[in-house]
Amino acid sequence: MEALQKKILIIDDDSRNIFALKAVLTAKKYKCLAANGAEEGFAIIKQNHDVGVVLLDMMMPDLDGYQAMAKMREDEQLKDLPVIAVTAQAMLGDKERCIEAGAVGYISKPVNVEELIKLLNNYL
Repeated sequence: MEALQKKILIIDDDSRNIFALKAVLTAKKYKCLAANGAEEGFAIIKQNHDVGVVLLDMMMPDLDGYQAMAKMREDEQLKDLPVIAVTAQAMLGDKERCIEAGAVGYISKPVNVEELIKLLNNYL
């Protein structure tokens, strides 16, 4: 009997990024959910108790990744959920800022799939 596999929630305002990440991860047998923004992502988490990790885009218009992680840390249901920060802005100090904000990992775009899989396997 197969154990319940935790799902990956991808939160990104760009549907092309969601499509690409979902395609790669699904091909590797991961189960994925997706949201186009943080608020939608929070609602999905509250409805799906089997979300094991969140891939969070750091640069979104309404609620950016930093604001989203701060909000998650204040919510009893969301505060312990591992977040991997995903950003196109791979500048010096970004990784440290993401980790300080509460992310358990950091990956820059374009995503190195092998690196992402290693990170995911720590939390799923």
